[in-house]
Amino acid sequence: MQGALLLMDLSAMSPSSEAASLRRHIPLRGILLRLFSVTAFAVMAALVKAAGTQGVSLPELVFYRNAGALPVMIGWLLVGPGFAAVKTKRPMVHLTRSVLGISSMFCYFEALTLLPLAEAITLYYTAPIAATMLSAMFLREHVGPRRWAAVAVAFVGLLIVVQPGGAEHLSPLGVTLGLMGAMMLGMVTVTLRQIATTENTAAIAFWFTVFGALVGASLLPFFNQPHDARTYVLLLASGLTGGMGQLAMTASLRYAPVSVVAPLDYGQIVWTVLIGWAVFGTTPLLTTIVGAVLITASGIYTAYRERVAHIARSVQ
Repeated sequence: MQGALLLMDLSAMSPSSEAASLRRHIPLRGILLRLFSVTAFAVMAALVKAAGTQGVSLPELVFYRNAGALPVMIGWLLVGPGFAAVKTKRPMVHLTRSVLGISSMFCYFEALTLLPLAEAITLYYTAPIAATMLSAMFLREHVGPRRWAAVAVAFVGLLIVVQPGGAEHLSPLGVTLGLMGAMMLGMVTVTLRQIATTENTAAIAFWFTVFGALVGASLLPFFNQPHDARTYVLLLASGLTGGMGQLAMTASLRYAPVSVVAPLDYGQIVWTVLIGWAVFGTTPLLTTIVGAVLITASGIYTAYRERVAHIARSVQ
């Protein structure tokens, strides 16, 4: 899921933190870390979809994804910033962010089970559209005509992928859930813009993962069922790859500017097309490819405009 968070990355860096990051930047290392995170998230999505096809319930998918990531998160804290980094004076804001994020994850994982891999990922990458509109409505951010034009281009791409009234190959419920997940991810972005300048990145990532594991665990008594060893391996691997992808994505910002690494996130669409073809035997339609290109171009341009606006704010 977090592979769609390029706007979150842009908002999570205050001018001072970004300046500190750029003083020690090593672009190639940042690019390699970002490419690793993109690959990890694509593999995670495939693992979730594979587990879903084995009859794993949605609460189980959410639980194992987050519980499996906790050892990675704890290991990172032990060798890196330490547990002091997860202290917070704004627990309710973390709760709001986590509720939105987990709701988005529920929608995303269910969409993965109902849609071909490439289509599900493409729909989820419309999150920047929602983030731009919500930022304009609730944060009163100025959105210029060029960014609105990028939103329009992405919306056209979305219509091409979904083909309202004519996309018989796509589950209407899957499409609806995919778009709902993207909308809630946009709401997460708005929330993070309000807290990322005062809250440590480690705290944001850690408490979200803990909350997701607790929500999943609370539902297990009602939805848990026995599975074979192969399915449990898929579930645990989804958590490990998701956790590693999250940390690699975060670490990439220590070595390279956001404007360099964020566009690489859209490589996840390419990976999921290849994995969908090789593992699930699905080939995306030409309309999906065209729509994905438009959505990707819009997202990259939006990231660029966010970068320009961020620099302008930092020098004021």
